[in-house]
Amino acid sequence: MTSLSFNNQSFLSITLTQGSTDSLRKDSIETNFHIEEKQIAEELNPGERARILRKLDWHLLPFVSLLYMLSFLDRANVGNAKVAGMSQDLHLIGFRYNIAAAVFFILYSFAEVPSNIALKLFRPSRWIPTIMIAWGLVMTLMCFVDSFRSLVVARLFLGLTEAGLFPGVTYYISLWYPRSEQSKRIAIFFSAATVAGAFGGLLAYGIDHMEGIAGLHGWQWIFLLEGTATLLVACLSFFLMHDFPETAKFLTETERAYVIDMLKQDANDLATHYHIRFVLQAMKDYKTYIQVLIYMGLLVPVYAIALFTPTIINELGYSATHAQLLSAPPFIAGCITTISVGVYSDKYQIRGPFIVGGAFVSIVGYILLYCDGRAGMSYAGVCLAVIGVYPTVAVNLAWAGSNAGGDMKRGVVIATVIGLGNLGGICSSFIYIDPPNFHIGHGTMMGFLSLSILLSLFAMWDYGRLNKKKQAQCQAEGLTDSRRDEFKDMGDASPLFRYAI
Repeated sequence: MTSLSFNNQSFLSITLTQGSTDSLRKDSIETNFHIEEKQIAEELNPGERARILRKLDWHLLPFVSLLYMLSFLDRANVGNAKVAGMSQDLHLIGFRYNIAAAVFFILYSFAEVPSNIALKLFRPSRWIPTIMIAWGLVMTLMCFVDSFRSLVVARLFLGLTEAGLFPGVTYYISLWYPRSEQSKRIAIFFSAATVAGAFGGLLAYGIDHMEGIAGLHGWQWIFLLEGTATLLVACLSFFLMHDFPETAKFLTETERAYVIDMLKQDANDLATHYHIRFVLQAMKDYKTYIQVLIYMGLLVPVYAIALFTPTIINELGYSATHAQLLSAPPFIAGCITTISVGVYSDKYQIRGPFIVGGAFVSIVGYILLYCDGRAGMSYAGVCLAVIGVYPTVAVNLAWAGSNAGGDMKRGVVIATVIGLGNLGGICSSFIYIDPPNFHIGHGTMMGFLSLSILLSLFAMWDYGRLNKKKQAQCQAEGLTDSRRDEFKDMGDASPLFRYAI
C-alpha cells in the first residue's frame, strides 16, 4: 500500500517561500499532516481496522490483565489465609477479621484520583511498575505479621500502594481504544479478577501444604509467595509496558497515524492536555456520582464474594481444604461470562441493559443462598451470584469512561467512580457476620444490587434525554462536526458529544 506510506514529499507538499513566517510554516505542516492522517483513515478497510485493533490487543491486554490478576490476588488472599489458619494464629476474634479486611479500602479509595492524574503527567511505563513494587513489598512483608494490630497496619499500606493500578489501567485502555471498543477490552482485563479468585483458591490449597516449612505457617507462605511474584512481574513491567499510541514502537507509521486519528475522531477532537478545569468538570458533574452509586452497588457483592466465598462454602459443611478448591469453579464461570458480556456490549453498543440483566441474575443467586440451606442449591446460588455481578463491573466502567468527554476528565471520572465506589468494600467486610446462613449478608447484597438496577435505569433515561436535547440544539443552530474546535474544552457538555446508553 504505497499510497499509505509517509514520505518527505507528501509532508512538504505545501511549498514555503523564504519569507514565510514561522507561524505559517507550522500551520502548513500541521494541516498537511492532518490531511495525511485522514487519507490513511479513509483508505484502510474494515479488515485492516480489525487487524490493527488485534495488534493492540496482543501487545496490551495480556500483560495488563496479568498485573490486575496479581493485584486482586494480593488484596483478596486474606480470605484464603483466614481459612488456612490465620484467624487462630492471630486471634482474630469477633470483628477483628472484618476490620482487617475493611481498612484496605480507606486509603485505597482516596488515593485513586491523584494516582490517575499522576499517570497522565508521568509515563504509564514508569508509574504503574513503581506502585507495583510498592505493594509487592508490602504483600511480601505481610508474611511477618504476628498480631491483629500489625495485620491492620499492613492492610492499610497495601490499600494505599495498590490504589493506582485498577483505575490506572482502566484509564490506560481508554487512551488506546475508541469508546465503541472499550467494553470487551475492560472485560478481558477485569476477568483477571475472576481468574485470581479461581487461581487464589487453588494456589492456597497447594501452599497450605507448606505448613511448617522454614518455620512459617501455610497462610504466611501465601503472602510471601504471592508478594514475591508481584515483585518479579513489576520489574519486568518497566520494560514491557507501552506508554501511548504516539510512542508505541510495535506500530508502523501508518498504523500509528490510523490509531491516533481514530481516537481523535472518537473523542470529537476534545482536549487531551492537563488543566485543572477538566478535573473540576469531572468533580462537579452529577452524572459522575450516579455512576459512583451504580458501581458501589455492584462492587459490594464483588468484594464480599472475593473475601467470603471460601468461608461461605466452608459453612455449607465442607472442610477448609475442600472449600478452597470449591471456590474456584464459580470464578471460572464468572471469567467466561465477563468476557462474553463485554463482547456483546460492544457489539450492540449498549451498556445499561447488560448491567441491569447481570445484577438481576446475581439477585437470583442470593435468593437461593438466602432461602435454601441445602449445600447443593446454596453452591448453585454462589455460582449465579458470581456470573451475574462480575460482568457488570467491566461494562459499568466502560459506560462511565466513555460518557466522560476529554482525556483528563475521563481519567478523573474513572478514578472517582472506582475510588468512591470502593468505599463499598468497607461495607462488604462487615456484613457476613451471622453464620451459617448469613442472612444479613445475602440480604444486604440483594439491596445493593437493586440500587444498581434502579440507578442504571435512571441513567439510561437521563443519557437518552440529554442526547435528544443536544440533537435538537445541533439542528436548530446548524452545528456540524466541522465546528469541533469551538467545543474542544467543553468535554461531554459539547453539543456534538453523544452519550452511550
